[in-house]
Amino acid sequence: MKLLNRYILQQFIKNIFMLMAGFVAIYVLIDFFEKIDDFMEKGKSMGLVLKFFFLSVPFILEQMGPVCILLAGVMTLGILNHSNELIALKACGIPLKKITAPIIAAGLAFTLLFLTMSQFVLPKTIAITNHIWNKEVKGRVALGIYRNGRFYYRGQEGFYSFARPDLKSDKFLFFSYASWDPNYRLSSLIAAQQAIWQKGTWTLSKGQIQTSTDKGKFITETFDNRTFGFPEKPSDFFVPKYHSMELSLTGLYQETRRKQAPDERNKAWAEFYGRISYTLLGIPLLLLGLPLLLFVYRAWGRDLSLAIPVSCGMAFACWGVWGTLQSLAKAGYLNPFLAASSIHLLVGLLGTILLLREDS
Repeated sequence: MKLLNRYILQQFIKNIFMLMAGFVAIYVLIDFFEKIDDFMEKGKSMGLVLKFFFLSVPFILEQMGPVCILLAGVMTLGILNHSNELIALKACGIPLKKITAPIIAAGLAFTLLFLTMSQFVLPKTIAITNHIWNKEVKGRVALGIYRNGRFYYRGQEGFYSFARPDLKSDKFLFFSYASWDPNYRLSSLIAAQQAIWQKGTWTLSKGQIQTSTDKGKFITETFDNRTFGFPEKPSDFFVPKYHSMELSLTGLYQETRRKQAPDERNKAWAEFYGRISYTLLGIPLLLLGLPLLLFVYRAWGRDLSLAIPVSCGMAFACWGVWGTLQSLAKAGYLNPFLAASSIHLLVGLLGTILLLREDS
């Protein structure tokens, strides 16, 4: 049995490295032709280009890890089936669960490897690639910082502070804008419960304006709705793409402890559980993909030529459901832990039942 396990493990490792190399090559090739013109226009050296794409590899592996585990397992079992080795092993009285055990164990080992990479490697490489692309190539620099659930930006004439639950929306909560005189004394402070950027205008709701007088006192004026002509617009509040990926798993967990508002805390938990659950998605996909391969072979007899497209379709369907659940969790409609674990439990349980039925 040790020889059999070693043989199956060798096949799985060979397949998964071949798949990872293929996915990385395709991703980098497409990304290279999309971005090389931007590097050339800025006069950047080829060394910087190579550094950027080399450091993009951990992100690609993290994104494609689950499907690599699934396809490596399907290919390993499919090759055994195609060469009639699987039939010979079962004829010798070896149950399918023992044949697939090395595949599942290897899938689990690579999942742990991807989790380790997400904790120690990915935050550093994402931070560097974000810096190269945003600052060195695009010339975009974040105007401020993000701390404890709030954004702080320095504009042309003042300072902004606000919460922005959805970075794609132009709606801001607990908005404030402070301006200073030439002597660096506070001249006015505008605060509002909500701010909306629409048609080139800032509209603030339920707020107040504090204006400094010559005697050093402040005059306070409240308003329900008022428009303002702040010089900055939401697109100036630049947040790097994949910014959350610059945080390690422990960093994401620490973010959940720092959040004060319930909505922001819920979103932080969704980010934390979502990052882990995405990496773990390869195991339930593998558990379902293995019996699905045997079913496809019995039904249509085409082995890998049909099993691989079917497995990819299953993976994309699970990704779609997973993404939908994550969106619902971030919006507060679902518990973050339930949204992160439900697809794993359902797919993993179904795959385990089908695997056990193959031996019955």
